Amino acid sequence: MLDLLWLVPTFPLLGFLILFVTAGALSRRAIAIVGVGSVGLSMLVFMAVVATFLHTPPLGHAYTQTLWTWVNVMGFDPKIAFYLDPLSLIMTLVVTFVGFLIHLYSTEFMIDDDGYNRFFAYMNLFVASMLILLLANNLLLLFVGWEGVGLCSYLLIGFWYDKPENGAAAQKAFIVTRIGDVAMAVGLFLLFTHLGTLNIQELMQRAVRAWPVGTDLPIAAALLLLGGAVGKSAQLPLQTWLPDAMAGPSPVSALIHAATMVTAGVYLIARMHVLYGLAPSVEHLIAIGGALTLLLAGFSALTQWDIKRVLAYSTMSQVGYMFLANGVGAYSPAIFHFMVHAFFKALLFLSAGLVIQATGDEHNIFKLGGLRKELPFIFWPFLIGASTLAAVPLVTAGFYSKGLILQDVWSSTNGGPWLWAAAWVGEFLTGMYTFRLVFLVFFGESKTPIRPQYRAGYRVMIPLIALSALCLVGGFINLPPGLGNTPWFTHFLHTALPPTPKVSAHGDMETRFTLMGLAAAASLGGIYSAWLFFRHGRGMHWLANTRFGAAVHRLWFTDWGFDGLYDRALVRPYRYWAHLNRNDFIDSVYDGVAWVTRRTHRLAATTQNGQLRRYTMVLATGSVIFITMVVFL
Repeated sequence: MLDLLWLVPTFPLLGFLILFVTAGALSRRAIAIVGVGSVGLSMLVFMAVVATFLHTPPLGHAYTQTLWTWVNVMGFDPKIAFYLDPLSLIMTLVVTFVGFLIHLYSTEFMIDDDGYNRFFAYMNLFVASMLILLLANNLLLLFVGWEGVGLCSYLLIGFWYDKPENGAAAQKAFIVTRIGDVAMAVGLFLLFTHLGTLNIQELMQRAVRAWPVGTDLPIAAALLLLGGAVGKSAQLPLQTWLPDAMAGPSPVSALIHAATMVTAGVYLIARMHVLYGLAPSVEHLIAIGGALTLLLAGFSALTQWDIKRVLAYSTMSQVGYMFLANGVGAYSPAIFHFMVHAFFKALLFLSAGLVIQATGDEHNIFKLGGLRKELPFIFWPFLIGASTLAAVPLVTAGFYSKGLILQDVWSSTNGGPWLWAAAWVGEFLTGMYTFRLVFLVFFGESKTPIRPQYRAGYRVMIPLIALSALCLVGGFINLPPGLGNTPWFTHFLHTALPPTPKVSAHGDMETRFTLMGLAAAASLGGIYSAWLFFRHGRGMHWLANTRFGAAVHRLWFTDWGFDGLYDRALVRPYRYWAHLNRNDFIDSVYDGVAWVTRRTHRLAATTQNGQLRRYTMVLATGSVIFITMVVFL
């Protein structure tokens, strides 16, 4: 079954092609079947591949499938090839499963939208791009998937393009992440120039042999790749695009935050861990950046009034935990928290989408309230997701995933008390802003009426139920030492990722339990603070009552002034220089190209006989039949 690995990204890609070439020709039922079915087939095939992989000794081996040589020029011969090891297995399993649930939810959530076909085409391409990114065995193919998710984020964030603010948000996400991508591309040039390959495994072996620890070249390469990771994962200083990305439909927010684009940077750092091991100063920078991001995003989340923006800042903060873990060498806890985060963040965004839909597109949490009794089928999944995000002790997966990060940050030779203190304060803030959301939206007085006869169907409820269950039981596959045997999840990942460098090889069990108790206290303390301040539907008025408090509130609300800083330092000067020579000869050339394009299109349209769509449908159907015959015959 391992030789079916290539089908995992192929099915969603085929789904995109079918929906693209048949735009307007398929019924909504057929669109849903293609859109959801392609991701569902990808998930089922990958589960079969995983079953074979796990039963092929030794546990945690790696499998490479080479399809063909992509380029072969003067020793540069990257392949179209996929690499499966425990790291890519876990990531791909989460993406296909959570992606399938989000697609299923979307069939009902988006049913009345005019762009139904376009939506699923983009979503299929998004999943296909992410799967290529995760399974690529070389950095060039990974970069193709990397740019693919960037393109799809632009298309989906600006999906409702009739509103100018949505288009602006899409442009902002695309441009800001391109800054990081340019740095990453330069990093790929540097790596190939000095090491002669972009095959990831061979590249790491050559780097260890050629580059001493702490020298300039590994530091430069690690910093350049970090630029791409910071941009994609919305970490300081390229975090400003993520809150505005909430302009897209709620399933898009769930897919971006839970399973695809935002976690790509975490994967890249973990995949290139050997390179980062050669650049300890960059590892330390990653840890500091993650700690600062999780704190800044946590404070900002406390002041937001848009339900989706609160969740966006929460994503920024939780990915900060993953960066912090990667920075101290705790790669396995970072990937474990990625998995748990995918469950609770998808659950929260999908539940929030139903709240917005049920209340007539109301996003303002201060205009909501009292929905616990009116929407109990949404309240309970949202509460489970919020509890997991806040790491409620013992009963939620978030307690175990985040607890492992805090323990390893404390005990790692690359961590220390200050980084641990930042993570602990972040834990307190998470409990506070998460349950601020719960109390303001679901408790208190009802302020916005529910749409008449609103009812959520089974296609949106099945994903909520499945994700709720995973939020409650997902932590038990990786119980920390002292609460269970050696964690299977950690043991499995350690065949692909190094264990956390510890101050003590065996660890102090008393210290572990103390750290778990402190993490639980931070979580419960944040929830209690939210109950004190927000249970009666009030906001942060207590903070804004003084001039100093109002200034702090405004600073947190505006993402610590980063948007204003970038606008004054970069955007306005660029626009000024761009407008100095407007309507000159160069502009006339481009206007002429546009005029010729429009005229050519009009002339070509007169030759259209109406049969092109049928031809493309036949070709797409034939491709599906051919691939099915290859697989099963």
